[in-house]
Order: sequence, then structure tokens, then C-alpha cells
Amino acid sequence: MFTTIPPKGEYLKFTDENEYMHKTKSWGLLSASARAPKKEFMYKRENTTYTVTIKGYETDGTHETAVVSFSNEALHCVHPAYLKEMQSASFGKESVLNSQEATSSGELPEAGEPAQDKQLKKKKKEPKEKTSKAVLELPGEKVSFEAVVKEFATKYNHFNESEDEILILEHVKITGENPLEVGEAWCGYSNTLKKQELAIGNSITFDAKIVDKKFNKDIRYKINNPSKIAKQS
Repeated sequence: MFTTIPPKGEYLKFTDENEYMHKTKSWGLLSASARAPKKEFMYKRENTTYTVTIKGYETDGTHETAVVSFSNEALHCVHPAYLKEMQSASFGKESVLNSQEATSSGELPEAGEPAQDKQLKKKKKEPKEKTSKAVLELPGEKVSFEAVVKEFATKYNHFNESEDEILILEHVKITGENPLEVGEAWCGYSNTLKKQELAIGNSITFDAKIVDKKFNKDIRYKINNPSKIAKQS
């Protein structure tokens, strides 16, 4: 049994059957020539096959995440491409214990808590005063940085339903000819970074690209492909 990852709040529900068919066709869950909607889909997890229905979707303006419902009405977010793969008879065969697939007669998943509720329970922080931050004009090329390790965290990857390790940095500053105060930023906790055996509070320098890709409402910028990483004493 696993715990679902429900939508963060209000998600987009289909207004009618036509919108539902258009969306499932665009995700590849329904053939382009289909004239009738498909209501039930397979969801495969931990050697068990469940039957789910698609209730709607979430979007950040670029990517869409399907919101599915199990028979116990527990909602779960899944990348449409991953859900499409699950419809294949060969999906997960290497990990299925029996030649005949398990069915939804097993235990149903537990309904999880919305992501923002989880984060509030993990950490109770002092309320911050809301201020609008100006959008920075970022360099397009790789530049030199200095920063301080603030936190080790994870970010949910909807495509493969796993938690990616990430690093939260503070006091991030572009150095060199055109210095720029960035503030906080995040980056994937790659093997290159792990080799440095970093700890919270470490000051580091590195070369990298910086892009406008939010981690959350407070951390807007992402560091890509850091190299020449050095811990400062």
C-alpha cells in the first residue's frame, strides 16, 4: 500500500465530455480516431494493478499533471505520459512476482495530504512579510557564483513518481565583472555536488547557468550544471 500525492488545491475539472476526450487524446490515452470516451484506466504500482478514473488535471502553464481517483476516492497526481505507459501490458513486468498481474483486490492506497499542508506540518516558520520581488535580468551564459548551503530537500518528480534530491542555497551572488545579488536559489543535488560532502552553512563557489524556474513561491531561480565547485574555509 502507498500514500497518494493529491492535488495542491483546486484542480481543473473537465467541463464536459468533449473536453475530456480532447484532453485524453492529447495525452495519448485515447486514440485520435476514438468516438467515445474511455472512463477507466490502469494504474500499476508495487506489483498491483488498480483501476482509476481521471477527474481533471493541474497545470503550471507549461506542464500538465493528471489527477486520478481510485475506487476509494483517494486522489493522486501522475504525469500523463507515465499513466500512458501503465496501459501497456509489458509495463512493470520485470517487477511483477506472478505471471498473472495482481488486481485491485489488494489494499487501496491511503489518501495523502496536499503538498502545502505537508510542508506546513514539517516546518513551522515565522510568517514572512509579503513583498513583491523584482524579476532579475539573468545572464544567458555560464557565470561565477558564491553561495551558502541553506538546506537539503527533495522535489517531487511527477514523471517517474519519485523524490529528487535538491539543494537550497542562500546568499547567492553572481561575482565577476557584473555582480548580481540573487538571494535564494535551488539546484539538483548531483553526484558532483555530493562529492564535496557539503553541510548546512558551508560557503561555496562555482560556475553555472541560472534560469527562472520556481521551486516554490519564495525561491524563483534555479542553478543548472554547477562546475568548478569549491568549499570555502
